[in-house]
Amino acid sequence: MTRARGGADRILVTGGAGFIGSHYVRTLLADPRGPAVTVLDALTYAATPAALDPVRSDPRFRFVHGDILDAGLVDRLTAEHGQVVHFAAESHVDRSILDASRFVATNVTGTQVLLDAAVRHGVTRFVHISTDEVYGSIPAGSWPETDPVRPNSPYAASKAAADVLALAYHRTHGLDVRVTRCSNNFGHHQFPEKVIPLFITNLLDGLPVPLYGDGLHVRDWLHIDDHVRGVELVRRGGRPGEIYNIGGGTELSNRELTARLLAACGADWDRVEHVADRKGHDRRYSVDYGKIRAELGYRPRRDFDTALAETVAWYRDNRRWWEPLRARAAL
Repeated sequence: MTRARGGADRILVTGGAGFIGSHYVRTLLADPRGPAVTVLDALTYAATPAALDPVRSDPRFRFVHGDILDAGLVDRLTAEHGQVVHFAAESHVDRSILDASRFVATNVTGTQVLLDAAVRHGVTRFVHISTDEVYGSIPAGSWPETDPVRPNSPYAASKAAADVLALAYHRTHGLDVRVTRCSNNFGHHQFPEKVIPLFITNLLDGLPVPLYGDGLHVRDWLHIDDHVRGVELVRRGGRPGEIYNIGGGTELSNRELTARLLAACGADWDRVEHVADRKGHDRRYSVDYGKIRAELGYRPRRDFDTALAETVAWYRDNRRWWEPLRARAAL
């Protein structure tokens, strides 16, 4: 095993042109004392490279177009960096139902390629970004990190497999792996296939919005600012081999969320189109984030209603950003 030459002041961020990854990169580089950052991104349909424009002139920033399945490229990059923060993933549940192959390849095999390189080059810290969907569905209460994974969709299964693999590398090789599992994210710069930006952009254009089944599926909503702050707390102060849930503290049924989005966009319920429920659709997600609160001082800071209004305003004011992406979002 060789020791990574980059040291802790150089971080490799996979999937850094995506919604969450790009926000994380912008946050790191907003601090003039922050680390140098290399983004590795395959620029798949959901990538939004323009989200990195604010940091492209920063001398600490580097962008590499490439796939985490490219073992040679991953090996060369990992050798130059002391830490890895791994966001890269295929993440849309409906697409995983239609074809799971890309999800298994990227989310499982791609993670294995990164982990092997991290062990080979003595990476000092590997933060693996996961999701609450690995837990499955919970009728009441909230999942602690000690609950077993019971994924119901191919997407969630591929993420659960990656989690288990990453933690196995900690136990087998002593790699400093830290896993985060977040609830549903929202905010500006989110690709318009996810429910909140999909509904906002459709409503702004006078189009209908699809509501699955009875609309009573419940999700906990987490603003991107709070998620990124939680990830950085784990990177800086988390414990090796541990899982940390990152929650937003606002649970809403899809019907309740729809009502708030209709009101924010000045639309009525006649714009809602009831559609057949998704296969294997989890009824309720809820994470217990007491561990990250107790150990690292995390608490969600963003008020949901205020942040949702800001998100609607951002999409209203940034049509030139999201309109070209709509065709790419179509299944």
